[in-house]
Formats: sequence, C-alpha cells, structure tokens
Amino acid sequence: MKATRVTNSIRTLRFACGEMTQAELADRIDVTRQTVIAIEQGRYSPSLEMAFKIARVFGVPLDDVFQYPEEES
Repeated sequence: MKATRVTNSIRTLRFACGEMTQAELADRIDVTRQTVIAIEQGRYSPSLEMAFKIARVFGVPLDDVFQYPEEES
C-alpha cells in the first residue's frame, strides 16, 4: 500500500477536544483504534464518508482535518 500525500490534523484536533483518545475517536466513527492510528500516521487514507464522520466528530470543516498539497508544476 502506497503512503498517501494527504496529511491530517487528527492528533491536534483530538488534543483540542479534551485529549480524546484514539480509541474514543474510533468508537465514534465505527472503526478500530488501529485504523485511527494508520489514518493519523498517514499510512491509510479514509473513505470520503469516514473523512466526513471524523470532521463531524470535531465539529470542523473537512479542510481543517485533511490537507492535500498542491501539485508542483
């Protein structure tokens, strides 16, 4: 599996939300803690549906959670 170029702010957002654990986030979006870890570390890209669920948990727009760098031309 190729690493994604998409970066995310999940760890920062978890700490901003009363130090939510990876397990708590996993429960709220119906995935395993291992999935949350892989997404957080950029080893796995969530589905669009899961990405929206994560943003909703934190009450922020999708762009505040996930960032995709501009192509260098």
